[in-house]
Amino acid sequence: MKPPYSLFQVTGIELEYMVVDRTTLQVRPIVDRLFERVTGAITSDVERGEVEWSNELVAHVVELKTARPTPDIPRFRGLFHEEVKAINRELAALDAMLLPTAAHPFMDPFTETVIWPHEHNEVYALYNRIFDCRGHGWSNLQSMHLNLPFQDDAEFGRLHAALRVLLPLIPAISASSPLLDGQPTGWLDGRMQAYLHHQERLPQLMGRLIPERAYTRADYTRVVFEPILAALKPFDTEGVMDRHFANSRGAIARFDRGAIEVRVIDLQECPMMDLAVAEVLVAVAKALVEGRLGDPEAFKDLPEEELLAVFTEVIRTGRATPIAHPGLLAAMGLDGTTTAGAMWEYLATTVQQDLSADARKGIALILEHGSLAERILACTGNTPDRDRIVAVYRELADHLEADTFFA
Repeated sequence: MKPPYSLFQVTGIELEYMVVDRTTLQVRPIVDRLFERVTGAITSDVERGEVEWSNELVAHVVELKTARPTPDIPRFRGLFHEEVKAINRELAALDAMLLPTAAHPFMDPFTETVIWPHEHNEVYALYNRIFDCRGHGWSNLQSMHLNLPFQDDAEFGRLHAALRVLLPLIPAISASSPLLDGQPTGWLDGRMQAYLHHQERLPQLMGRLIPERAYTRADYTRVVFEPILAALKPFDTEGVMDRHFANSRGAIARFDRGAIEVRVIDLQECPMMDLAVAEVLVAVAKALVEGRLGDPEAFKDLPEEELLAVFTEVIRTGRATPIAHPGLLAAMGLDGTTTAGAMWEYLATTVQQDLSADARKGIALILEHGSLAERILACTGNTPDRDRIVAVYRELADHLEADTFFA
């Protein structure tokens, strides 16, 4: 039976937020108490109509997600914002609130991590036994996930090829995690820099982050899933791990739901900006699939290690990153040498007719003033003290509550 949606008919969206103390901004592992206040029971999922709440892995993160994939991304700006406000109303009684961005700026994951002890704990406990999940790459990372549908091998192959070449460029506009351990890390996307190293004990689970050149379900099973299951077998003696869940690449094939899930997008300051990034990424992916930029057959063979090299530079220097890889440039319809920022200006212009007014406004702000990471650093400076960091991130929390951009 074919999955219900074809290419670009709908998008599934997930937004992850930290729960923190309203005064100190220390992380508060109380999502189970939040859910219990709303439902009367401790659960991992809260049904709220078109937007659901859920939890994964750690007890200080709450996820908002589309209950069903949507054909209308802009409409969910207001829906997500209403749920943010609803959660903050409940958390106020616990002297807590939601905090945006992709990483807490001064959390100590080795002393503050609390693994979710309720539903699905057997999976999280397995991860913890293998990797020790007390690290920034495990317990201090909040992202936006996009789920893009496909119906068959032909659609999967076209979408997978497009997302492979798009992944290296995404952090140039989405990076929002420049601070860890109370100081700038030297990486605009510190979340992804930590993520690149969090599963080194079993490298088969992530591969090279950029997915392998697999364009059918059979090939993907052979080059991705089979090595993952073989690596996990000595540890997963109870058979609790699902191959889709264990796959940690930057874009993962979800054959169980007929979608590819993009996982390298840092969370922004508010739903308006998250959905602006979502719209432009979906529009560019569609243009790549349709051959409106470069030849889709030509960029199918770009090696993942070369794309990873570009990605690694982009998470460090963002829009300023020089892009000279001829195959990646050709995939976007360019040649010569340019920067990641200039590429996004070109891409945003190319797909602007496919964007809502809010999305055009949001991406224009990023292109003019920088990614959220750049804007945060402009406010904190290079040697901020704790008080300065708290002041800047409290302002970010205000922008989340109001659904307004931070500049």
